[in-house]
Amino acid sequence: MNNPYLPKRVRIEKIIDETVGRDIKSFVFSFLDPQDRQSFDYHPGQFAEISIAGAGEIPIGIASSPTEGDTVMFTVKKMGVVTKDLHNSSPGRIVGLRGPYGNGFPMEELKGKHIVIVGGGFAFTTLRALAVYLMGEERRKDYGDITIIYGARTPGDLIYRQELEAWSQRKDLNVHITVDKAEPGWQGKEGFVPAVVKQVAPSAKEAIAIVCGPPIMIKFTIPILFELGFAADKILNSLEMRMKCGLGKCGRCNIGHKYVCKDGPVFTYAELQNMPPEY
Repeated sequence: MNNPYLPKRVRIEKIIDETVGRDIKSFVFSFLDPQDRQSFDYHPGQFAEISIAGAGEIPIGIASSPTEGDTVMFTVKKMGVVTKDLHNSSPGRIVGLRGPYGNGFPMEELKGKHIVIVGGGFAFTTLRALAVYLMGEERRKDYGDITIIYGARTPGDLIYRQELEAWSQRKDLNVHITVDKAEPGWQGKEGFVPAVVKQVAPSAKEAIAIVCGPPIMIKFTIPILFELGFAADKILNSLEMRMKCGLGKCGRCNIGHKYVCKDGPVFTYAELQNMPPEY
């Protein structure tokens, strides 16, 4: 029988320093058993549990798109025992992976709509997976205008910098990168994400906004989206910070009668308004 608590064995194929401070790294995993990769059927917005023997396990949003091949990528900030151990790893190390979990983004519902992606800090990981999926050659025609607004504290805190630069050159994307505080040589926008959203002012007509970032960013971004005409059921939020065991068994992710690991982590803002304000 398949034990849902038993992780699959994966190998670290590549490690990428994403920030100048090297406190955020991307890890590219390959499955030791090809059948495990085949059964790891995921879509943007879902997450998985990375485990290290003797250290523990952590829930992390999947940063790669399922369209990118047989490997799976996670972008991890060094914050605790498990993440520190992972950051000290080298390519070739074997770790555990179980999942995928959660509902992810409603990809079918997004078809035919204009998409506004708003992200902040290292919470841009699952939004990166979504963006890569949407802009794929075979799928780009299924969606309308795609606007990406992403911000970090400083230029050195931006993740996926080379990809962001490449996206900015595409004619079928509207990319706006901002930092809270500019540094010498910075050519992009300066200002907090909510202010940039108001400045860019994406149209709410036939559009869906997808927001993921620090709670303070979300708090001040939602009113701006309302001002622009987005209805509560057209704003999607990812409560990644509430993810725990992935199976809805530990009881640490629940908000009222909802379990973020199973019912989320993606909710419409209309759903959140009917839930206890614990998130």
